[in-house]
Amino acid sequence: MRTTNKTIIEHLSNLRCAMRKAKVNAYIVPTEDPHLSEYPARHWSARKWISGFTGSAGTFVITDHQAGLWTDSRYFLQAQNQLEGTGIVLYKAGLPSTPSIPQFLSDTLAKDFSLGFDGNTYSYTKAQELEQQMKQKGILVNSSLQLIDEIWTNRPALPLDKAFEMPSVVSGLTVQEKITKINHLNHQVNANATILSALDDVAWTFNLRGTDVNYNPVVIAYGFISDHENILFIHPKKLTTEIIEQLKKENVTLADYESFYSYLSKLPHTIKLAIDPNRTNTAIVNALPKDCKIIPTISPANQLKSIKNETEIKGFRSAVLKDGIATSKFYYWLEKALEQGEKVTELSASKKLSSFRAEQPGYLMDSFETISSYGAHGAIVHYAPTPESDIPLGKDSLYLVDSGGQYLDGTTDITRTIALCENPSAQMKEDYTCTLKGTIALASCQFPEGTRGSQIDSFARQALWNAGINYRHGTGHGIGHVLNVHEGPQSIRMEENPVILEPGMVLSDEPAMYREGAYGIRTENMILLKETQHTAWGKFMGFETLTLCYIDTKLINLDQITPQERAWLNRYHKQVYEQLATHLNKEERTWLANKTKSI
Repeated sequence: MRTTNKTIIEHLSNLRCAMRKAKVNAYIVPTEDPHLSEYPARHWSARKWISGFTGSAGTFVITDHQAGLWTDSRYFLQAQNQLEGTGIVLYKAGLPSTPSIPQFLSDTLAKDFSLGFDGNTYSYTKAQELEQQMKQKGILVNSSLQLIDEIWTNRPALPLDKAFEMPSVVSGLTVQEKITKINHLNHQVNANATILSALDDVAWTFNLRGTDVNYNPVVIAYGFISDHENILFIHPKKLTTEIIEQLKKENVTLADYESFYSYLSKLPHTIKLAIDPNRTNTAIVNALPKDCKIIPTISPANQLKSIKNETEIKGFRSAVLKDGIATSKFYYWLEKALEQGEKVTELSASKKLSSFRAEQPGYLMDSFETISSYGAHGAIVHYAPTPESDIPLGKDSLYLVDSGGQYLDGTTDITRTIALCENPSAQMKEDYTCTLKGTIALASCQFPEGTRGSQIDSFARQALWNAGINYRHGTGHGIGHVLNVHEGPQSIRMEENPVILEPGMVLSDEPAMYREGAYGIRTENMILLKETQHTAWGKFMGFETLTLCYIDTKLINLDQITPQERAWLNRYHKQVYEQLATHLNKEERTWLANKTKSI
């Protein structure tokens, strides 16, 4: 049910009243929760509650006399509609004319004015950066103000759904084996303990999964790992008797979720904590005793879970097979529905795709909000259809779908762009082929041990660069095993990331191009990093493509591709058909055989 303007205006008035009592002139409400999740639980949807804006990304800022919401291009139309009549101004993030939040605050607040925010919702890194920026302007910062907590009536409770176990036969390692590995990494940086606050770090370490958060099968909890004790801070109602007994066997102590900060405040001075400042909120750091030694580093759990073991890799192979069946059935259905003149919109297509995934055994949920974008909407990088922006699929442009699923044995992420027009234009084919060449180049590249993602990013961009085209997002992100689809610490992107690419990492391969007002093109596969050979010059690495789904050859300009690229595509399509055909009905098999025939 949509929140009324009157209610939002009342929320703003109550917040300003709380600000006056706290003696602050501005207050920030981001989307993040205390675990800095991409998708927070309803209990922490404070930005949605205070502003009425329901999009998945955005930051709300309020001063004595102004209120603004910063969000990206996916949500310009939606935000404009939902903010109308509330007095909240929409700031279109990413446009040259739009000030950043620090710029806005610097221009709005006078010297000795004060800014407040809840440190639970800001990473230690971001909070330090913001405080430094405000200090330069003489603006005081208070990061311990939980003003929304004071005024939010009828707030949704924390979810108490039962967690479920990811036993070692599925995860590949016992909890104790993971704890041993975490402590080993701690010792390498001269630490003897670490805090786990990111929900995927906690879920991986303790072999737990759940349904507390949309798209990410995690459980709301904190963890503490040390040489002397291992504690899982979680609401007791979330664990079954069987899980409790199993965790005790793994030398894990259970404590109530609400006792976490109190426990931190009493840590002994001998503790040397490995802390990931990008994945730990600033309230956690502020809760530690002043004499506690903090060692900034990549979260050891995050580092370890990025390298998949053989059991997890086997699970990924199972998951991409299920996903390939679901996506093949979807694209077959879509083609037939449009041929028969059925009305299919971006939203209805997205829901249909989810329904095909839900038919697969072990399906839990989608792994992120589906990007179902036709025509010009495809040029909006992170577009996701809403009732306000939804349009029918037509017959004169391209259709881009970026989607994924969470299954009990793995996580998937795939993008395909297909032509819904009978005769794609020469420009469409040229753009599509340049982008596909990038996908193939990255999938085919080989590089020496010790290589970082930034060093191979240009493989994916070269053909686009040759055409004078570029894209502004990364080329590849890590993918969790029955966890967050966007996982670090590894990445493939132009910006420098010191993390070395190692065998066992699963990443996305997604070069792209976007013609504003016309269409977007992206062909994304999941790729597994493997050792390819060992020569006199050392070990060399390469990728195996995991994703199973046809690539639209109708859009390929054959004059642009090399014999090697043609051979790669034909081998890939042969694999797709051989692995999927037996799982499809006769009509679907015939259709897939045509889609995957050699070129």
